[in-house]
Amino acid sequence: MAFPEHLVDRFQRFKFRHFAPNADHYQELAEKGQKPDVMMVSCCDSRVDPETIFSAMPGELFVVRNVANLVPPFETGGNYHGVSAALEFAILNLRVKHVVVMGHSSCGGITAALHGHAAHETESRFISKWMSMLDEAKSRLKMAHPGTAEDSQMQRWLEQEAVATSLTNLRTFPCVQQLEAKGKLQLHGAHFDIGSGQLTVLNEETREFQTL
Repeated sequence: MAFPEHLVDRFQRFKFRHFAPNADHYQELAEKGQKPDVMMVSCCDSRVDPETIFSAMPGELFVVRNVANLVPPFETGGNYHGVSAALEFAILNLRVKHVVVMGHSSCGGITAALHGHAAHETESRFISKWMSMLDEAKSRLKMAHPGTAEDSQMQRWLEQEAVATSLTNLRTFPCVQQLEAKGKLQLHGAHFDIGSGQLTVLNEETREFQTL
């Protein structure tokens, strides 16, 4: 089966427009390795690309993407821990100084969590199980705003709560606790609006998202 032709065309464009002018930078990355000081936890939504949003060059951001930019709480049991493994590598090996959790508007995972179902449910129900991490936050919001909030407002609130929940879960990891206590690691929350291009950041003292 042939590789998608449009990807071949875009790779050629990348080689000409981006790689060639920055060949020395890529060679240095190949020889010396990566040294990003920021780990970004973002959604896998194709409309939200952290490297593009923050105008980052290769080697500047260590990015983990998943449905609804969630970080599970620390646990030693279970089977495979993709986010936990990436977090451990970023903090203990790469020694990043910042971990940013960035949510976004119109998040499909949040919509699934809000309405209790995925758009296209599967037998394994991976999405539903994953989004159950927000069950408590969803219940809290619905109790605080019983029948008064429109779906769009509740969607935005839960998108923001997903960021806050991930920050809370990050602090259950011993390595995060230790380094944050020593002032060697900072955690940040952000929310990107796809339609307006606006970025807001979480003030953890007031629990409000503020425009940059």
